[in-house]
Amino acid sequence: MQENILMVKNLNVYFKHRKNYNEKIIDNVSFSISEGECVGILGESGSGKSITIKSILGLLDDNFEVRGGALFYGKDLLKESPSNMRKIRGKDICMILQNPMTCFDPLYRIYNQMEETFKEHTNLNKENIYKKCIETLEIMKIKNPKETIKKYPHQLSGGMLQRIMIGLALSVEPKLLIADEPTTAIDSISQNSIMEEFIRIKKENKVSMIFISHDLGILSKISDKMIVMKKGKVLESGNIANIILNSRDDYTNSLVSKRMAVMKKFNSIVYNREIEA
Repeated sequence: MQENILMVKNLNVYFKHRKNYNEKIIDNVSFSISEGECVGILGESGSGKSITIKSILGLLDDNFEVRGGALFYGKDLLKESPSNMRKIRGKDICMILQNPMTCFDPLYRIYNQMEETFKEHTNLNKENIYKKCIETLEIMKIKNPKETIKKYPHQLSGGMLQRIMIGLALSVEPKLLIADEPTTAIDSISQNSIMEEFIRIKKENKVSMIFISHDLGILSKISDKMIVMKKGKVLESGNIANIILNSRDDYTNSLVSKRMAVMKKFNSIVYNREIEA
């Protein structure tokens, strides 16, 4: 039996409107992740999927109150100090955000920003850091890596920046990789390419993942288990195929139906044929 690396139990998040009134925005969320497993979190905008992850990682400000437990290899992340959480986030848990352009400082070249990460989280010297940067870009199949690291973020496409982010996250060998809508802000061709990279990473690196998306089609490609969220609550959780085929929840069924409608339209236009519902 595989070990659970993360167990979230009875997670509740409150937004502090005023002194005597706290609004519950995440309601009793629980889930677990095993080694090498990918858990998908499905939900539309406002469902609470990103807030759930940010609360676990200590990324919410003082306007929020977080209760419950989030055991990462037996250590409760909700009880860790801010300084310890910064170390955990940079090394053991890495997060890939949806808009790569906002994750890079426009004033610095790609190499300078990669170098900073390796200085912080490894013991490599300057020469080996340079080699590691080139190796990271090569692994992510970026052409001309020696030229690419000399460029500024605005000189690269969103897809290339996202590849660099993924490569940088993997290069510090995290135990858990969290991807928050990583294909939303890039074009459709880059989306397919990035998803292929995530699937390859899951297969080759055997890293545990949390994959957040509003797109059921994307989650069905990579997730082993899935959590369906709406208005801060978990409606369903379990094996992704079982949820898609045997869901008893109206909201989940509506998401599945929407996806099937899109696929029918796509096939009728591109292949001049229909698929079965």
